[in-house]
Amino acid sequence: MPITKEKFERLVADALDELPEKWQSRLHNVAIFVEDWPSREQLGKTGRGARDYMLFGLFEGYAQARRLNFGPVLPDRITIFRGPICEYAGDDEEEIKKQAVSTIKHEIAHHFGSDERGAGKAGRRR
Repeated sequence: MPITKEKFERLVADALDELPEKWQSRLHNVAIFVEDWPSREQLGKTGRGARDYMLFGLFEGYAQARRLNFGPVLPDRITIFRGPICEYAGDDEEEIKKQAVSTIKHEIAHHFGSDERGAGKAGRRR
C-alpha cells in the first residue's frame, strides 16, 4: 500500500480535527478505528457481496437520532479501511486523503442518523 498504517491513522486523526465545530460538538459515544481490510462479518453487515463491493468505512451502533430513552449503551464504532481506500486511490496521497475524509464524513453522518442518501451527501461536502 502506498502509505503506512501509522501515516493513514494520522491522516484520519487530522481529518477529524478539521471537521466543522458543529460536527465535532455532536460526536458522542463513538470510537473511530482504522483497520487494513474489513472482516467477513463487517462485509456481511452491508448486505452486499464481498466480490462486488469495496467497503471504505463502516458505522456500527445506534444512530444518535434513535437513542431516545436508551439507557447506557456501548460506544458506537466507526471503522475506516485503509486497504480499499488505497486500492481505489492508487499511489496518489492527495486522492487517498480526499477519499478518507469523504469516508469519515459519510460514516459520521450515519452516526448522526442519516440514511445512505444523506450520508452520501455529507461525504461529498467540502
